[in-house]
Amino acid sequence: MRQDFVCAFLIMLMAAAFPPVSSVVSQDKCGSESQQIEPDKTKPGASTTETSANGKNVAAKSDEIRPAGINSAQDKLVLSTGLVNVIISVTDLYGRFVTGLNKDHFEVFDDKVKQEIAHFSDADAPVSIGIVYDVSGSMKERISRSIRALIRFIETSHDDDDFFLIGFNDRARLVQDFTTSGDQIAGHLMLVPPKGSTALYDAAYLAVEKIQQGRHTKKAILIISDGQDNNSRYTYNELRNRVREAGVQIYAIGITDPATDSLNGYGRSLLEEIARMTGGRAFFPNGYNEPELVEISTRIALELRYQYSIGFYPTDTTGKAKWHKVQVKVNPPKGFGRLSLSYREGYQSFKR
Repeated sequence: MRQDFVCAFLIMLMAAAFPPVSSVVSQDKCGSESQQIEPDKTKPGASTTETSANGKNVAAKSDEIRPAGINSAQDKLVLSTGLVNVIISVTDLYGRFVTGLNKDHFEVFDDKVKQEIAHFSDADAPVSIGIVYDVSGSMKERISRSIRALIRFIETSHDDDDFFLIGFNDRARLVQDFTTSGDQIAGHLMLVPPKGSTALYDAAYLAVEKIQQGRHTKKAILIISDGQDNNSRYTYNELRNRVREAGVQIYAIGITDPATDSLNGYGRSLLEEIARMTGGRAFFPNGYNEPELVEISTRIALELRYQYSIGFYPTDTTGKAKWHKVQVKVNPPKGFGRLSLSYREGYQSFKR
């Protein structure tokens, strides 16, 4: 009886020493085995414990989940997130969009070093679009025409595009958050009375920040204004630097007045530069010519749909923060003639 008591006591000690989540097989002095308890297989990372020949507890291999190819604790999974994506518009001598090209027709260079194209697409992909709309006092006589042109732009866009609207005069305001409804965009503009001065840089900066929340990988901003900035807190240099980091295409419709040409000189050059550096374009129609406004808005919408997407992993792996100059060349099949390309001029890398 004393022996039975000792055996029972030893079993209790062994049970206390090993938690019930571990798979334990113990041998007692009575020659019997204790109950085997299976670990909870639904909990990755739960470890098991074994008893070695000398009676010491030894941690068994962890029941952790490892990605394919990871064989030991010393192995590391490195995910490359350095893909640089370049959106390219291709047009012929008559300004018509050129489709039907493939990966082999393009070459891409990073600081003059040819890169291997890792991703290529010519799909009609949806876009997240920010509309930056001038509601300053000088737009009063033109707002109805430009709204109708904007409605045409939305109607021509991809069915799954989403839009947000920023209105600006003395300051910039988010008038409409992301929506797929063109009616909501137009409806808000109808209710905003044009007045005040022009905080264009602030509005564009706000749009660059907001567009990062878009649900689509492809992103663009459309600026519609009739005058140069005269009331922003941000400077043009600050806006330009932010745009270079963001990798978003910017299109601009600079509405002009034939009598006064309020958008001249400096104002035109700024819109042209910010559009060019991002791979977009700037247009300067007559603000009183509604057919011209509609035509340009339609053209921008179609251009966003007929573009090529090229991605590459830079071979420059120095890890230094710097500006990289991008160059894309096209070698079309015979009969295409001379083609023009629009794409962003470079990208900013950051120190790793």
